[in-house]
Amino acid sequence: MLELPESPLAGDATGRTAGQVRLREVRARDLALFYRHQVDAEAAHMAAFPPRNEHDFFLHWQRVLRNARVIKRTIVHDARVAGNIVGFEEAGRMLIGYWLGRDHWGRGVATRALRQFLELVTQRPVYAFVAKRNRASLRVLQKCGFEIVDEGHAERPGSGEAVPELALVLRAPVSDSRNSATTLRDAP
Repeated sequence: MLELPESPLAGDATGRTAGQVRLREVRARDLALFYRHQVDAEAAHMAAFPPRNEHDFFLHWQRVLRNARVIKRTIVHDARVAGNIVGFEEAGRMLIGYWLGRDHWGRGVATRALRQFLELVTQRPVYAFVAKRNRASLRVLQKCGFEIVDEGHAERPGSGEAVPELALVLRAPVSDSRNSATTLRDAP
């Protein structure tokens, strides 16, 4: 389990701070809360990812938990399960994704969790895709050194709706990420 020291900079513009943020292994009992997070209508709209029904959600997470190649962690904020973060390979690229419960938004939790996760995921480059309308997630990724390298549209699962999306990449280790400038075309 990784834990970063408290930072007076962690938090939002109102000064609300993240408190203690740490990552731990995902436990089966976390899944019910993960399910509730992803059915939150506001969160699903912002992420442009429709919630899975309960059956499909738990089947998906059973596959994730069985897959040793997926790096998965529970985000814990002030001793409460706040969300999850995963790293997985797809089409030869390492991708990351996370989902944070609304009770934990706007406090620097996602940024601190992602920084910790990027210490676990040492492979570079790392890619992330975010709905263009999800300004909060875009800000989290950029604070962690990800840079926008492409813009396009992704088909929203289930509806076929084309959602404006940004592709981001982190090429350098976290400490050096501000010095990297790349394009998606440069990706291996």
